[in-house]
Amino acid sequence: MSTYKKNTLLVIRWLVGLLFIFSGLVKANDPLGLSYKMQEFFDAWNWYSFYDYTLAFSLIMNVFEVLAGVAVIIGWRMKLFSWLLLLLIIFFAFLTGYAVLSGKIKTCGCFGDCLPLTPTQSFLKDLVLFVLILILFINRKQISSSINSVAAIVLLLLCVGSVSFLQAYVMKHLPVVDCLPYKKGNNILKEMQPPPNAVPDSVVMVFKYKKNGGVKEYTAETLPADLDSTYEFIDRIDKVVRKGNATPPIADFALFTLNETDTTDALLNSDDKYVMLFAKDFSAFDQWMNDDFKNFLLQLQEKQIHFYIVTADKQNAEKLIGNLPADFLLGDATVIKTAARVNPTYFFMHGANIIDKFSYVDLKKHRQNIH
Repeated sequence: MSTYKKNTLLVIRWLVGLLFIFSGLVKANDPLGLSYKMQEFFDAWNWYSFYDYTLAFSLIMNVFEVLAGVAVIIGWRMKLFSWLLLLLIIFFAFLTGYAVLSGKIKTCGCFGDCLPLTPTQSFLKDLVLFVLILILFINRKQISSSINSVAAIVLLLLCVGSVSFLQAYVMKHLPVVDCLPYKKGNNILKEMQPPPNAVPDSVVMVFKYKKNGGVKEYTAETLPADLDSTYEFIDRIDKVVRKGNATPPIADFALFTLNETDTTDALLNSDDKYVMLFAKDFSAFDQWMNDDFKNFLLQLQEKQIHFYIVTADKQNAEKLIGNLPADFLLGDATVIKTAARVNPTYFFMHGANIIDKFSYVDLKKHRQNIH
């Protein structure tokens, strides 16, 4: 093999390897986010029976991406990993291609929420990767490991252990890097506004008429000159002809009392300090209802700081009324899953400003910041 070809393959190995390592680590920072993205695809295909397995798929995929990236860089067992990467990139290209053609998926989750890509960007990225991986696949027999087998196995086991530890940590303590619009320091009201210089969707009214047994669509400009009673009006729809970017980072945040009174604006526009505990449901109630929690409630009462429990589980919330010195608010389950990756998660608020945000397991460490 010529020196030029050897160096070219080395550069490609590093490009492919680093991209897979970066992709795996970014998603390992928030494995639940990837599992929710998988559920979007399963929703589109009506494969609801796979919902219970998306988190396991996410955890395994993130570990594999980092593992494969390191293996490609060091050239370990390229006959095996070139096959695996080729099959994986074909699968990814199918998913991103489907997202482009169907229009049902807004972002593909290739780099998690930290680096959101449009379906088109993701698909083009996968096409480039496919070409690079195909080159490695064709030349797989000419690539040998740069380190001995024992060192390679130790390195790969360290990668598996490190990524697994990272995922276990963030699922208990929240992502190390919070890339969501509900991160500490953000203002929820500002995040509910469209981006600066945003362009709204371009919409055209389409009229459906039936004539001579066939249904045709017309815009206001293309209505037939002979439009009369022989045309049967069917429907009028608003069709998006050009997608804009006026969707705010937070589009559906709303809080309601148990009596279904909307209290969102009143709470976010207040100048009060308060604490919200986002609990999608009460499946972990016995874990966070402990002495630390009870002492925290006493601390809030002494400082006259209001405490709210935000949940999508109205039935169990009503059962707890009177047992906890807190007001219960209802929120959408998807919003709560987005805002709070750990069930439950504390938000220390000042009006609409997120002053602090932490998992229930870190209450003892953060409660000293509540003042």
